[in-house]
Amino acid sequence: MAKDPSIHSTDPAQQMDRLLAIMAALRDPKTGCPWDIEQTFATIAPCTIEEAYEVADAIARGDMDDLRGELGDLLFQSVFHAQMADDAGHFNFSDVARTMSDKMVARHPHVFGPEANTSSQDKSADQQSSDWEVIKAAERAGKNQGRTLDGVAVGLPALLRAFKLQKRAARVGFDWPDVGHVIDKIAEEAAEVVEARDTLTQDQVTEEVGDLLFVMANLARHLDVDPEVALRQANAKFQRRFEFIEDALARDGRTPSDSDLAEMDALWDAAKVAEKA
Repeated sequence: MAKDPSIHSTDPAQQMDRLLAIMAALRDPKTGCPWDIEQTFATIAPCTIEEAYEVADAIARGDMDDLRGELGDLLFQSVFHAQMADDAGHFNFSDVARTMSDKMVARHPHVFGPEANTSSQDKSADQQSSDWEVIKAAERAGKNQGRTLDGVAVGLPALLRAFKLQKRAARVGFDWPDVGHVIDKIAEEAAEVVEARDTLTQDQVTEEVGDLLFVMANLARHLDVDPEVALRQANAKFQRRFEFIEDALARDGRTPSDSDLAEMDALWDAAKVAEKA
């Protein structure tokens, strides 16, 4: 591989071919890497999810150098899965790329079809999005996924899946008429959680908390807020403020374990003030 002239090439096709060749070599039954050879779709799937999250994290931090590397890691996951599929005789990377290209062309008739360079260019982004959903619905029907909620991946993060399920249901009219009704439902579900805490089993409490979280995802949808983004930002804010507490205590040679709730609450308020300064 060291003498491969494509190593320093800036041609995407050459670099893609090089990556595919590296993956094939790693999976070679006789000369490959034992670890890569023994992997399966199931063992690699968690890595794929992790790499996708690391891409999102790099984007959230605005770190373009890191994003370049993380996108490479995610690309490698696709290559890895395609190579395993090829080894098993299912499909290869070319099939994956062709399927994706065909899908994008089919979903963008206003760019690649007869409508290109016509009045369809005057459609708004919302109109194009509506057309996109019609096309995707036809694709699902072709896969015998005729039900409204078919195709919403079970493996999605639970909050994101709740958001997508509700969005699908809303398209066929199963939705609250306005955000006020959603807020009323949140109050109802919160009251049921409080009641369940005192009178029901732990499994029933879990169910009630799930109902409350589900409605919160619906609130986000009605407010045009991505719940994953909102919660990610809230997580980052919590971490930032808690680290403010730790830093303040560390200046006195202490840790949170050496403090008490009242002091940490005061430092939390100080962190909020500092953020607004």
